[in-house]
Amino acid sequence: MANDSTPKKADTNDNNDLHRAKSSPQARLSPIWIVPIVAVVIGLWLVYDNYASRGTLITLTMDSAEGIEAGSTLIRSRNVEIGRVQNVRLSDDLSHAVMTARIQPEAEAMLREDSRFWVVKPRIGREGISGLGTVLSGAYIQLEAGQSDEPEREFTVSDTPPVAPAGQAGLQISLVSQLGNSLRIGDPVSYQGYTVGRVEDTRFDAESRTMHHQVFIEEPYGQLVTDSTRFWTSSGVDFQLDADGVRVNVESLEALLGGGVTFGVPEDLPMGQPVEPNARFSLYADENTAREGTFNQYLEYVLLVDDTVRGLSKGAPVEFRGVRIGTVASVPWNFTAPQPDSRSQFAIPVLIRIEPQRLGIENADIDIEQWDSRFKRLFGLGLRASLKNGSLLTGALFVDLNFQRDLADEYVAETFSERTVFPTVAGGFAQIQAQITSLLEKLNALEVEPLLAGLDRNLQASESVLNEIRQVSTSINQLLNDPDTQAVGGNVNATLEELRNTLQGVSPSSPAYQDLTTAIQRLDRLMRDLQPLTRTLNENPRALLFDNLDTQDPVPRAPR
Repeated sequence: MANDSTPKKADTNDNNDLHRAKSSPQARLSPIWIVPIVAVVIGLWLVYDNYASRGTLITLTMDSAEGIEAGSTLIRSRNVEIGRVQNVRLSDDLSHAVMTARIQPEAEAMLREDSRFWVVKPRIGREGISGLGTVLSGAYIQLEAGQSDEPEREFTVSDTPPVAPAGQAGLQISLVSQLGNSLRIGDPVSYQGYTVGRVEDTRFDAESRTMHHQVFIEEPYGQLVTDSTRFWTSSGVDFQLDADGVRVNVESLEALLGGGVTFGVPEDLPMGQPVEPNARFSLYADENTAREGTFNQYLEYVLLVDDTVRGLSKGAPVEFRGVRIGTVASVPWNFTAPQPDSRSQFAIPVLIRIEPQRLGIENADIDIEQWDSRFKRLFGLGLRASLKNGSLLTGALFVDLNFQRDLADEYVAETFSERTVFPTVAGGFAQIQAQITSLLEKLNALEVEPLLAGLDRNLQASESVLNEIRQVSTSINQLLNDPDTQAVGGNVNATLEELRNTLQGVSPSSPAYQDLTTAIQRLDRLMRDLQPLTRTLNENPRALLFDNLDTQDPVPRAPR
């Protein structure tokens, strides 16, 4: 029993242990929190994914938001959608439109400092029709990635597409002109008729009153632009009618429709050295003006013209015996300036330029002071200027230089408005006019009345002579109409007939001709027989009286 009681006590102790509280470590995070934590994480990921998928926000500005709609207008690159316009508003100063747009993350690398945006919409221009695909879909904004390493978030949207793609090799230069020509963005830039570039930008500077044009020359044609290159506008057809005659130059069809720019190196200049990017050039009105602009070293003289200058215009040539050595700079020039005291009548001042470069002389070899001294010495040798007609069709005049040796001693140095006066003589038409005037003066000096009186007397005498001639003509007509006179012809014919018959009677075969021949022969023999007698009588006339020619002459007797 003892053995039985012992185990029961043990069981009692075990039950007590079962009902006694036991301590155990408590869990830090209850499993019930797993669900909300996962939900929060998913929500944050969705928020981040939504934010990351929205892309980069950029600001676009343009003059007018025509065709742009918030939430609808797309931004594309190579016809692939990379963004969308979200908001369109006016700027604070109401001068332009401001747009905000989001660019997809994969296109964020395209947002560089030199990236370009422009609006694509239907256009009709000289290059054809473009943007027809936007007629139904609406306009969109095109993005062209730049090459810069600097990122950018604010851009200006152009209304026209760029002329040259970003990164294209070429040469950019600046053209400046003093005239408001018709150049526009996209106009062609040609070299000898071949298009090598385009006009990228054009603007007018109101402060300096000049036109500024940005031009892009494609490679490899950039090497054609040197420091000797000249640029001029091409209107398609260049028609000039001046002292040099008629000149017509036709450009390409594109230049004919919309104009453009042409460049080249004048024949009188060397090719020159290549220029740096963004070099500045002057834009001339035409090729002739561009060629004239190469002669930048010159002498200025003033012509004091006593004759009319009608037909003489700015740009007319100055020639020496047919060789052009200068240009007329202004007609008239400084018209109100006082005339030299040595002048007895008012003259028209004309400013001319003597350009030694036209003679093929390099700039380094030109000494302006030496040329001036040379011309002043030539003035004393009779060098004179005159106006001559260069074209009978247009009546345009030019300045001709030549030597007048008979006027060498008459040169007197003069100045007009601090310019040396180039001595002049009357031109061709002025000389003709002077000769006609002198002839008229001589005619006026003649005594016309005595001449008219003598002429009247001569006319009266001539009239009387004509009357006598008329009477003689009447008498001759009467004589010719007389029947006896008309019968003279028949009588003459009869006489000639009888003479013909008579001549036939003395022909060699007729008896009369033979008898005559016989008589002549007899006469010839008789003459030969008489020749000795004739010779004797000629030598000694006494033979006719004395028989003996040797007898002495009788001596007369003395008187008893």
